[in-house]
Amino acid sequence: MLEAILKFVSSTGFAHISWQNLVMFGIAGALLYIAVAKEAEPLLLIPIAFGMILANIPNEVTGLFDPGMGLMWFIQQGLFKGFYPPLIFLGIGALTDFSFMLANPKTIFLGAAAQVGIFVTFIVARLMGFSFADAASIGIIGGADGPTSIYVASQFNSPYLSIIAIAAYSYIALIPVIQPPIMKLLTTKKERKIKMGMQLRHVSKLERMIFPIASTIIIALLVPKALPLIGMLMLGNFLRECGVAKWLVEAASKYIEYTVIILLCLSVGATAEGRVFLSLNSLKIVGLGAAAFIIATASGIIFAKVMNLFSKHKVNPLIGAAGVSAVPDSARVAQRVAQKDDPTNYILMHAMGPNVAGVIGSAIAAGVFLSIIGV
Repeated sequence: MLEAILKFVSSTGFAHISWQNLVMFGIAGALLYIAVAKEAEPLLLIPIAFGMILANIPNEVTGLFDPGMGLMWFIQQGLFKGFYPPLIFLGIGALTDFSFMLANPKTIFLGAAAQVGIFVTFIVARLMGFSFADAASIGIIGGADGPTSIYVASQFNSPYLSIIAIAAYSYIALIPVIQPPIMKLLTTKKERKIKMGMQLRHVSKLERMIFPIASTIIIALLVPKALPLIGMLMLGNFLRECGVAKWLVEAASKYIEYTVIILLCLSVGATAEGRVFLSLNSLKIVGLGAAAFIIATASGIIFAKVMNLFSKHKVNPLIGAAGVSAVPDSARVAQRVAQKDDPTNYILMHAMGPNVAGVIGSAIAAGVFLSIIGV
């Protein structure tokens, strides 16, 4: 009887669990609390947290990650092979209205300016000893674009994929906390009260249909490695704008998008095994990710202020902060900050321009890294 009891105990996870696994359970619990109690990106953080829990129940007894056999091994192939992020971009394209950007093309430059955070962080990470590939993966966090961060890290087979993904999504969830202080620090009350008008130029249906086609061709010819992300983004947008593919738009923006988000985030969380996640380099990545996001926000605001020096029609510098690609969260934050100083000021539609441009910009930045560094 004693031998049978000892055999049973040795077959349980308790016989193989480590202190790192227990710490990761605590981190997963914190993410679940933030997602549920604070309602901060629950669609992303809940499956990530559950993935972390699954990853830290010793695989020796579950077999969940056994190559060619375990359930999570199969689910994670979409992450490691880079299938999931482009499918999410398909859904983003189907959900996103590019007309805000097309109505005021100069906001494209604000979206481009916000990508400075990516390249500055890449340089700093490289100086701190990270490889070119890992530094590029870390830098993409500055775009506030979870799928792109994951895509680059997976293409480079980065050992830090889990912490990069969790850092990216955590900062996206904290946009309402992180961005307002930066906005207020870099702008005056007078600048925050700048009104840009309630009306934007009408963008015709033909323009909205031509844009995704032309963008796909031009960007892919310039930065071929960006095509998986840009191509799917623009396909989703063309489906939206053509007006004859209602069911495909619904499938892309709802059924495919949400299903893939669950699988992607579960896969990301499941890479966060304690012995890999709890390291000095992981802490460095968290800090670099925060720096990247702050620099991206600041560079967008500063470029908007510079633009005003040479522009007859002033822009509210707050919309520069929306150049990070967290659609539409950063645009909404810009609107809230503006209305605190003037409740009658409506800049949301103007902030959506750089916000949409930021999505395209971060994908192009990813393509540049993949092209130059190679995979």
